[in-house]
Amino acid sequence: MQGVSPEIRIAREAIISPSRLQETSPSKLTPATMSDSKINAIRRSALTAILALITTNSFSQSPATTKSTPNSKSKMTSLLDTIELESAPNPTVAIIWMHGLGADANDFVPIVKELNLKGCPAIRFVFPNAPSMPVTINGGYVMRAWYDILGTDIARREDEKGLRRSQTAIEQLIAREKARGIPASRIMLAGFSQGCAMTLQTGLRYPEKLAGLLCLSGYVPLREVVASERHASNQHTPIYLAHGRADPVIHIDRAEQSRDLLKTLGYPVEWHEYMMQHSVCQEEIDDISAWLKRVLTA
Repeated sequence: MQGVSPEIRIAREAIISPSRLQETSPSKLTPATMSDSKINAIRRSALTAILALITTNSFSQSPATTKSTPNSKSKMTSLLDTIELESAPNPTVAIIWMHGLGADANDFVPIVKELNLKGCPAIRFVFPNAPSMPVTINGGYVMRAWYDILGTDIARREDEKGLRRSQTAIEQLIAREKARGIPASRIMLAGFSQGCAMTLQTGLRYPEKLAGLLCLSGYVPLREVVASERHASNQHTPIYLAHGRADPVIHIDRAEQSRDLLKTLGYPVEWHEYMMQHSVCQEEIDDISAWLKRVLTA
C-alpha cells in the first residue's frame, strides 16, 4: 500500500477524470471511531499487510492462484488471481471477498485481522483480483474492474456483458471451493462497491444455497431483471447490506433502493448505515464480526 496516512486506506473506489488521474474518494478506515490501539493495529497492518499475515500465528497465506484472463470478450476459462488467508487449518467455510474499482486483491486483507472471529469455524478468505480493462467514465484508463462504468448514471447505463462475465468468473471460484471440500452452503460472497454489486449479481442467481451475502457500499445491479433471474435456492440466504450516509461515490439513496427491492422480493436483509463516506469504519467491522458469528454458527 502506498501513501499511508493517519487515515489508513483499507479499500478504495478510484474515479479518474478524462484529463488527469485522480482518486477523489479513497476509502479509509475512519480513525475517529477507534481507540489508539486500534488505529496503531490498522496502521501496522496497512504498512506490512502481506508480510504480517504471512508471519502471524493467527492466519496463514496461500500462494496466488492461476492468472486471470484480462478483459476477454469471451467467457473467462481460467481462474482469477487470488490471495488466500486461513483463520485456522482445515477450513470448513470460505468467504470470497471482491474489491472495488481500481483496487486489487490486497485491499481488504488487513481487515481480516480486525474481525473478531472467536467462536467461528475455520475460514478460508479468498480475495480475487478483478481483470484489468479500460473504464469508460475514467476516459478509458485501464484499471482493475469487475465491469465497465459507462457514465455517472449507473442505474440507467450498465455494462451487462461485463457483469455477467465477472459473474461467471466468481462462480468458477465457488466451484473451486466446492472441489476443495467446502459445500456451497458454507461459502459466503462479500464485496465492497463494485465488489458488492458482484456479490449480489452472483449470489441472487446462484443455483445452490450460499452461506450469506456481505454487501458493503454498493447496490443491486441489473435491478430490472433480478425478479425474473433470481434463483429460489438463495431466497432465505442472510444478506448484510451496509452504506455510508455521506457516500459521494454511490449515494445512499441507491443503496436504500437496493435494500427496498430486496425486501420487496422477500430476502432477509440486515441493513446498517454509518456516518462515513465511501469507506469502512470500525463500527462497521464490529457489526460484520457479530453478523458473521450469527450466520456461521447458526
